[in-house]
Amino acid sequence: MQKRMKFVVTLTFLFTFLCNFAQSGPPAKEKIRITGKVIDKISNQPLEYATITLINPKNPKAIAGGITNPKGEFDVEAFPGVYSIKIEFISFKPTEIKQQIIQKSINLGTIALVEDAQLLNEVVIRAEKSTVEIKLDKKVYNVGNDLMVKGGTVSDVLDNIPSVSVDVEGKVSLRGNENVKVLIDGKPSNAINISDALRLIPADAIEKVEVITNPSARYDAEGGGGILNIILKKGKNQGLNGTIIASTGYPDNHGLSGSFNYKAEKFNLFTTQGYNYRNSPGNALTNSEYLNPDNITRNYVNESRENDRYSKGYNGSFGMELYLDKSSSWTNTFNYRKSNGDNIDDVFQNYFNANNVYDYTRNRINREDSDSESIDFSTNYTKNFKKEGHKLTIDGSFSTNDEINTALINDSATNSNQLKLDATINNQDQNRNLIQMDYVLPFGKGSQFEAGYRGDFTNLTTDYQVKNDGVSNPNFTNILEYKEAVNAFYSQYGFKVNKFSALFGLRWEDSNIDINQLVTSDFNTKKYNNFFPSAFFTYEISDKSSTSISYSKRIHRPRGRMINPFNNLSSNINIFVGNPDLNPQFTDAIDLGYIKRWDNLTFNTSVYVNKTTDAFQFARRESGDFVNGIPIIISSPINLATEYRAGFEFTLNYSPYKWWKLNGNFNFFRNETQGDFVYTNSSNVLITQDFDNVATTWSSRITSKINLPYKIDWQTNVSYNGPESSAQGKRLGIFAANLAFSKDVLKDKGTLSFNISDVFNTRKRMMEANIPGIVNSYSEMQWRVRQFSLSFTYRINKKKNEREKQPKKMQNEGDNDFQG
Repeated sequence: MQKRMKFVVTLTFLFTFLCNFAQSGPPAKEKIRITGKVIDKISNQPLEYATITLINPKNPKAIAGGITNPKGEFDVEAFPGVYSIKIEFISFKPTEIKQQIIQKSINLGTIALVEDAQLLNEVVIRAEKSTVEIKLDKKVYNVGNDLMVKGGTVSDVLDNIPSVSVDVEGKVSLRGNENVKVLIDGKPSNAINISDALRLIPADAIEKVEVITNPSARYDAEGGGGILNIILKKGKNQGLNGTIIASTGYPDNHGLSGSFNYKAEKFNLFTTQGYNYRNSPGNALTNSEYLNPDNITRNYVNESRENDRYSKGYNGSFGMELYLDKSSSWTNTFNYRKSNGDNIDDVFQNYFNANNVYDYTRNRINREDSDSESIDFSTNYTKNFKKEGHKLTIDGSFSTNDEINTALINDSATNSNQLKLDATINNQDQNRNLIQMDYVLPFGKGSQFEAGYRGDFTNLTTDYQVKNDGVSNPNFTNILEYKEAVNAFYSQYGFKVNKFSALFGLRWEDSNIDINQLVTSDFNTKKYNNFFPSAFFTYEISDKSSTSISYSKRIHRPRGRMINPFNNLSSNINIFVGNPDLNPQFTDAIDLGYIKRWDNLTFNTSVYVNKTTDAFQFARRESGDFVNGIPIIISSPINLATEYRAGFEFTLNYSPYKWWKLNGNFNFFRNETQGDFVYTNSSNVLITQDFDNVATTWSSRITSKINLPYKIDWQTNVSYNGPESSAQGKRLGIFAANLAFSKDVLKDKGTLSFNISDVFNTRKRMMEANIPGIVNSYSEMQWRVRQFSLSFTYRINKKKNEREKQPKKMQNEGDNDFQG
């Protein structure tokens, strides 16, 4: 059942006039304040929009009243007198404190409400949180209520979140900006390739995702576009309970997972276990017209490829939270992931002469085997002091990740009897350790101080080898050693005066990075330290509307394939090469936000401006080498001057009826790039490419969820990403639609779900590239074709959509930034 506030006071603004006639005692000159907090007795979750009413016992009329905020807190003003105080929340039994003599300000403490079982049985619509909760400083996406992601992965989860999109290669962007920091339980992921890792973690292991578009100094400065915090399930319900999910699909998509926890008075045990087997078939094409320096056509090459990506993986975590005493807890979590993959990439290159007459065909069959193993141990200690909000948390995370990729490439051509055999080996070994401490001290009235330290230490070694017909190719063979040590200190201070609140923060990060190419003896050390200020201002216009303005400075350090010049040979004529001399880019971000709530509608909009210096751009150029007369085109990232990004977006949750929920998101932005790319070509000629470019694009997404009779839910998701131009081409628009149905069975203990991902099979990246004197090309890339999935969920001692109290650790990591 959808949570909605039940207003019983309709004349709130008249209570100052009426109170003079309703008091049992003589009128007072000054009002008093009645405060407290309302929670769910079972889950201890705060209840937002609970109603508090002050009633005259002699003449039962509402004298004053109010509603609770997102923390469940209320603050009601009235004149001294005798009152009966009624606390109500829809689907819960009301509580009444009768005939209280109140002569001065009083705090009623915590008031726990109990669900009304009889009322719940009478309601047709089943109780559940909104899939997307809109807040002023972030959006919270509750995974369990989304039918689209059943049997899917974290990538599927992220691609269903407003403001977030995942392209066909798995790159995550926030409001169109790919410079996003992905956190898991408030910490950086230990994955070597975050895009691949997000495809391996099952959606069933995720509880919710927080979207933070402009983080404060409390968070890492990494990620100019914002932060996505993925919160894993841990379970906090009393006793033994859990969920088991089995899924199957076509193309192959089979999985079995379970989440369980056992909570006692002194401890809580929790675990998540999952196994999956998937095939993600895809396809791609690149049709190229190669040009002479005078822009006369040299020849044509049409390249097409078919992919079959088979993978099987295990994901398991075990954890224990010990309640050391009433004010402190210690949580330890062990996570293990292992996956094996088999990727078959079949590439056909059809060659045509300058008159577009067919010449011959070349076939490259690339078979890649991959093994990945990840071990992670994290620990957290939380100490809550006597004063509410006064606490100390200490975190540690220690992980290792190994990946081994081997590939055999058979290369043959119809105009030759020669068969070429290429072999590649890519071994990656990463160790990552993180230590963090945060201290929060509330003081005075509505003020808070916070300070902390974080040390993040990473060591990644990549051993990449290429052999052509058994002979090592020095142009593609090297060992890259990447060492990163980032030490950070931060502090922030916030206060609230009446309806205005402010938060000021300053973060200092010291970066020490070594990029060593061991085979070529090329050693590169980068040391720099920077201050990252932030400021947030919020004004509560009313109980239902607020506005804010914020500023933060961010950084994006290049890693992985961005800096590794030896990592890819899937195509022999279109090659991606990393740039080990790439510098970090810095972003100044300003965000102006507004949120308004009505009875059945929540509307949130923001205007944002980002300025990025040393912005990354991908430049294509000819290498000077040829394959059978075809020039090899190199694509590489560079630091290119300055980028300006400005836009606006709005998100809304709307329930026109109790049985129908709508969520929509629209984002429009303008991106301006200023800079020139200068390089020397193979003929020793200095080439200058003007990268000045202005592009505008937009994206939209709408999700509809309808409760049908017989406990059937129907969910539809439609999205469109508009076209966007660049200095060297254009990306075309992408339309996609998903469909899902679910039905509760076994007295609501089980749920059957069926979904279709990419109903019209249109989710493809389509690009046009135009480089004068080199090449004109058109390309398409579809990572995964349309997919059908069926899943069954069974709940053990757990109601559908049951609210769970967050672990104390996550209360620290996932809380809103202090608003005063």
